[in-house]
Amino acid sequence: DVQLQASGGGLVQAGGSLRLSCAASGFAFDDHAIGWFRQAPGKEREGVSCISNSDGTTHYAESVRGRFTISSDNAKNTVYLQMNSLKPEDTAVYYCAAGSSVLLAVWMLDVEYDYWGQGTLVTVSS
Repeated sequence: DVQLQASGGGLVQAGGSLRLSCAASGFAFDDHAIGWFRQAPGKEREGVSCISNSDGTTHYAESVRGRFTISSDNAKNTVYLQMNSLKPEDTAVYYCAAGSSVLLAVWMLDVEYDYWGQGTLVTVSS
């Protein structure tokens, strides 16, 4: 069975840091792109970042560029999202997703992804 297990969320003060993990199993991890998405209350889900496990290229939303870093440990089938300088507007449920044929020019579109994990809640207090 395909599984994507997101973890690492929590409550943090503005300016703080968190590291999210996405542990994957049940599919060819090296051949997939892994994306992080988030959904804040009352808002649509938005793409945060993406990494191509085949060549390591990374992509970021403008709102998180320079603050968040995505990385992948192919030996552990795990993708990380290091989030620094967190802001209250980063508060959301964060999801990871995997896609075998993600068109990287539109990595931020959720339709590009085949598998989704459950979310992990990140709350940033002001």
